[in-house]
Amino acid sequence: MAHMIEVVDGFAHIAYAGETPWHGLGVQVPADLSPEQMLQAARLDWEVSKVPAFAEVGGKQVAVGRSALVRSSDNKILDVISDDWNPCQNQDAFEFFNDFVAAGDMEMHTAGSLKDGKIVWALAKVKESFELFSGDQVDSYLLFTNPHQYGQSIDVRFTPIRVVCNNTLTLSLNQKANQMVKVSHRNEFNGDQVKEMLGVAKEKLATYKEMAAYLGSKRYSNETLTEYFQRVFPLTSDKKETKELSRNAKIALDVMEQQPGAKFAEGSWWQAFNAVTFMTDHVVGRSADTRLQSAWFGYNKTLKTKALETAVEFAEAA
Repeated sequence: MAHMIEVVDGFAHIAYAGETPWHGLGVQVPADLSPEQMLQAARLDWEVSKVPAFAEVGGKQVAVGRSALVRSSDNKILDVISDDWNPCQNQDAFEFFNDFVAAGDMEMHTAGSLKDGKIVWALAKVKESFELFSGDQVDSYLLFTNPHQYGQSIDVRFTPIRVVCNNTLTLSLNQKANQMVKVSHRNEFNGDQVKEMLGVAKEKLATYKEMAAYLGSKRYSNETLTEYFQRVFPLTSDKKETKELSRNAKIALDVMEQQPGAKFAEGSWWQAFNAVTFMTDHVVGRSADTRLQSAWFGYNKTLKTKALETAVEFAEAA
């Protein structure tokens, strides 16, 4: 079975504070760690360097105008990059959180690496949350991703997590839809510039609260619920004309009443939307770590955004 979490010498490179994260992976650490201590706890305190790459031609080493990105801890080649690609060190990435943590606005929550070290990430809990429907709490987090992989950009995302079931969603920190704060590796990383854009995080949480409350106020019918899951999980092209449900649409229907928190705004589009986030985070997929990869960086990240937008569309028509 394929795994996304990097494991070296039997140690899964994830550290977390507080309760076990929704993905159930990693080693528990104290809840008051500094960003640097979290970096060390997750064994991410290594650097990357650019080493000229060569090709052997006619028995001679010929420079190819590219560089190997080499990890200091074990000399592992993470990727081959262009010479104008600027690596961001993990130390610099985690220092991004220093001011927020020192001011008491955030606390480090989870950190780890995926894809053999090509993706390093840190999740910090923001001291912001909201509660709806007499007990349904949503906490706010910031996810910082530092990829050591050609073609990938540093990004920072707002990530609300529903406490009752640990369902996740990543939402844009930019005003333009479907975009996030991104920093190309062709530019030097400047944490101060990124922080200037993070002022919209509170605005995003407020908007998400309004959206959740609205979804919880609008009810679905059996017919519209089935149509919703057909839209979110469509059949393959050769079966589109039938009224059958895809496998994942059937799973979503099955977990409607079984998912944690089903009692909150029961019978509403909030319940329907959370059936999608619950099944993608906790039910489908080969393992917890592949679900984590897909939820934050893969197909399911986009799928859940589509599910939210579609739920709002159905709610407006209700």
